[in-house]
Amino acid sequence: MESLFSIGQLSREFDVTARAIRFYEGEGLLSPKRRGQTRLFDQRDRTRLKLILRGKRLGFSLAEIREIVDMYDAPPGEVRQLKLLIDKIDARRKRLLQQRDDIAVALRELDSVSARCADRLAELRRVTVDEKSA
Repeated sequence: MESLFSIGQLSREFDVTARAIRFYEGEGLLSPKRRGQTRLFDQRDRTRLKLILRGKRLGFSLAEIREIVDMYDAPPGEVRQLKLLIDKIDARRKRLLQQRDDIAVALRELDSVSARCADRLAELRRVTVDEKSA
C-alpha cells in the first residue's frame, strides 16, 4: 500500500510552511493527488520536496532545482542526474568562493575606512580640546 502524506505532515517533517509546499506545487515541482480539497502527497512528492529544500539550502535557483528534480524522473535516471548535480555543485562552489573573496576585499576596505575615520575623529577631538584649553 502506498504511503500518503498530508500537507501538514510534510510541513512539520521538513519544517516548511504549507504555503511553501503549495508554491512548489504551483510551480509544477510537486503533484499531489486530491481527495476533495485535501492534498495527498506520495513518496515521490516527499522525495522531490526533500530535493527541492536541499537545493534551496545549497543556494540553487528555482530553475536549477527544477532541472535537477525533474531528472529524478527522467531516463537515463540517476547517472545523468548525478553528473548534472556535480556540475551544478561545482558552479555553485565557484560562485561562493568568488563571493567569499569579494567579501574579504569589502571587509578590508571597511576596516581601512573605519580606521581612517577613527583617526580623524581622534584628531578632531584633540583640536577641540586644544582650542578649549587655549
